[in-house]
Amino acid sequence: MSTSAAVVLIIASYFLGAIPIGVILGRLFRGTDLRSVGSGSTGTTNALRAFGPKISAAVLIFDVLKGAAPVIVARAFDASPWVVAAAAVITVVGHCWSPFIEFDGGKGVATGGGALIALQPWVAFALLLMVAIVLWKRYVSLGSIVTAMSIGLGLSIAAIGDREPPAIALAAIAIAAVIVWRHRGNIHRLLNGSERRITFRSHSTA
Repeated sequence: MSTSAAVVLIIASYFLGAIPIGVILGRLFRGTDLRSVGSGSTGTTNALRAFGPKISAAVLIFDVLKGAAPVIVARAFDASPWVVAAAAVITVVGHCWSPFIEFDGGKGVATGGGALIALQPWVAFALLLMVAIVLWKRYVSLGSIVTAMSIGLGLSIAAIGDREPPAIALAAIAIAAVIVWRHRGNIHRLLNGSERRITFRSHSTA
C-alpha cells in the first residue's frame, strides 16, 4: 500500500468510527438524542438502558463492524502492520470523539472489541472474561476495563515472545488506554460504590 493510500485509509477509518449510530437510531426510532439520557454515552450500554434490547443490539453490531472494517480493508490491500494498527486505533478514536456530535461519543468498548478481534481473532475468546465479570458483578464498566487491559497485556506478552508484531501489541495497548480513559468517571464511581449495575430493563433514563 502506498503512503497516500495509507493516509486515505486512516482518515476514512476515523470518519467511519465517528458515525454515531446510537444517536442516529435513537433519533429515528425514539425521537431522543441518546446523549441526553442515562450516562450520555452513545454506546450499547446506554442504548440498552434508554431504548431497550433491539436498538442496543443494532448499536452493538454496527459498532463492532465499524471497528473491524478498517483492519479488514487494510489487510486486504496488503498494508503494513503499522498501518493496520493505526487504522484500528484511529477508528476507536473516531468513535469516542466524533466530529459529527461535537467530539462526543461512546466509550470505545464495542468498536475497540471489533478492531481487536479483527487484529487477532483469538481476542474473541478473551471477551468471555467480560461476559463473566458482567454476569458476576453486573458492572459493564468493570468488565470492559478489565478485559481491555487483559487483552493489551496478553498481546504485549505475545509480542515480547515474537508471537505477535509489535504494532499489533501497541494498538491493543492504545485501544485499552482509550477505553480506560473514557471510563474514568466509572472508575471513580466503582471506587466510591455509586456505579450503576446493569439491569437489562429498557427505557430507563435514570
